[in-house]
Amino acid sequence: MSVEVDINVLIARARAAQQVIEGYTQAQVDELITAMVWFVARTGAAEKIAELAVEETRLGDYEGKLSKMAGKCRAALADIIHDKSVGVIEADNERKLIQIAKPIGIVGALTPTTHPEASPVIKAISAVKGRNAIILAPHPRAKKTCQLVCEYMRDALEACGAPRDLVINMVEPTLEHTGELMKQVDVILATGGAAMVKAAYSSGTPAFGVGAGNAVITVDETADLDDAAAKIKASKTFDLATSCSADNAVIGVGAIADELLEKLQAQGGYLATADEYQLLAETLWTDGHLNPDIIAQSAQKIGQLAGIEIPADKSFIIVPETGYGESHPFSGEKLSVVMAFYQVKNLQEAIELTNHIQEYSGYGHSCGLFSSCDANILEFALGTRTSRVMINQPQSSSNSGALWNGMRQTFSLGCGSWGGNITTDNITWRHLVNITWVSRPLTEPKNLPDDEELFGAVMSKTAVR
Repeated sequence: MSVEVDINVLIARARAAQQVIEGYTQAQVDELITAMVWFVARTGAAEKIAELAVEETRLGDYEGKLSKMAGKCRAALADIIHDKSVGVIEADNERKLIQIAKPIGIVGALTPTTHPEASPVIKAISAVKGRNAIILAPHPRAKKTCQLVCEYMRDALEACGAPRDLVINMVEPTLEHTGELMKQVDVILATGGAAMVKAAYSSGTPAFGVGAGNAVITVDETADLDDAAAKIKASKTFDLATSCSADNAVIGVGAIADELLEKLQAQGGYLATADEYQLLAETLWTDGHLNPDIIAQSAQKIGQLAGIEIPADKSFIIVPETGYGESHPFSGEKLSVVMAFYQVKNLQEAIELTNHIQEYSGYGHSCGLFSSCDANILEFALGTRTSRVMINQPQSSSNSGALWNGMRQTFSLGCGSWGGNITTDNITWRHLVNITWVSRPLTEPKNLPDDEELFGAVMSKTAVR
């Protein structure tokens, strides 16, 4: 069969399944997504998925992947289970407006090799929450893991009396098949590299893509340094930095910079010497591209590749850096347990440096600040060109939603126009429904203000002379 025919078959299956649940009630929809998460997050299944993900992708570690399956998937369900996604979902009595949610149809989801375990689950429950079907196109290096995850979810759907084909996995993903899938579905969720996201936007199908991550974390002079160092270490080393939200650069402000560096070393950071800078740079990048052999590997593995002996008690590598851009490679995204470390004089310099670093790599994605000063927090948030600012939190697990913050749970992080995306939102089911707006006449019509009230002093300033 041709590629087009192959995808036609998947689309037909998904379309038939979606039509079955188009009239489901809120209770029926919520039962489906609850069962889907239970089948993958329960003891036995979660461990099996985590083991296969590490074995197949050779990225990250078992503990991190198990945490995502057993914890993140549960949290994602809890975050949306009480949301109203069927029928009237919002009413504004003052403006006489109501919003009615309706399914889009078929979601095409591109999933990365870095999150092959939980990403399919979170995308799938977001799709089904909106009464859609979903077809997953996994990274070829993660196809077995995605298949296992999808089979568990399909079993869950069947157990609830719903069609298994609400969730379909592309068993043998190819560029050609994924490209054709993007042309035929109703909306695309694209999480992965820049080329993948660009292809999604070029497909002619409405798409929610994400930008590159390169989180920059600032620690100011009012911060709790012990707390900051511990959370930076936890964020940087979780699942060996598979997350695009892992701390790629840390900026120490003013007098605390040296002490912060000492505390990061005490947390397990290996401080690279000036001579080791070049060895690491030549190892992390080849012809300007990130070396796949270092992605989501241990500090010891990276050191071995670079010819540097990293002690067994060190879990991440700190590289002092002074600038940004191509001549300062460690200012870019590293997808590894390697972080750049900067020192600046004040918060304004930290803001400027953050923007310069992220304009080079990771524009619009996220940054963080450790501070106990409300004025500093507001200044930092106003000055950085970013979609997310995490305050006093471990960046990688906070950007995408956590139990300790109010961010929506997802693995799809919009980066706004800075990152070439349509939204700065954490993308969830709310982006996978069509909304019908129903408008009634106002009780009292609005009055148009007279010119004096509406235009005020502008009239005299712009008077025709």
